[in-house]
Amino acid sequence: MPSRWVFRALITLPTLPALAIALGTIAVADMHNPLEKRPGADPRTKEEKIAIAMSAGPPEIAKAARIIEVDESGKTEVLRDGTNGFTCMPGHGDTHPAMCADQASMQWFEDAAAHRPKPTNTVPGITYMLLGATQRSISDPNDTTSPLKKIGPHWMIMWPFDPKTTGLPSSYPGTEAYIMFAGTPWAHLHVMGNPYRP
Repeated sequence: MPSRWVFRALITLPTLPALAIALGTIAVADMHNPLEKRPGADPRTKEEKIAIAMSAGPPEIAKAARIIEVDESGKTEVLRDGTNGFTCMPGHGDTHPAMCADQASMQWFEDAAAHRPKPTNTVPGITYMLLGATQRSISDPNDTTSPLKKIGPHWMIMWPFDPKTTGLPSSYPGTEAYIMFAGTPWAHLHVMGNPYRP
């Protein structure tokens, strides 16, 4: 079960719009997004991809989530139907990690994959990346050249948090929480660790 601080964070979700800031526009080039088409064929079996996708989220969520993948042409394939509003993906490549995300988060990632100027989700989304991820930058969503950085298991709130109004850091502390892409329309909150692990 999640620790008490996770419940406190989730309980405050309805108040998050008050924390948003007016932001400009920016084209997203390289953030970790498994909704972008993969570069080539995937040798993993369907069963392997489903297992990896489910490992990215809490068991209580993953067991009833829809599971999809995006092929090299950008086409979405449903590997398993779901019933709880979450979607899990096995990911591919270095910057496209496995994840489980709710509907608002999926809209956020769809907007990023389509290179829209900003996300269009109207409520905060919840995304789990409990297998970790890699990222070139935590400040610049357009960075395509910096060395990859490993980010451990984490979950995210997909909403434009502002360090000035929240008091949260915008640099990666290795533990605890920070705001990725602060000051851009793609800002969102990273909470490090697996909240479902004792």
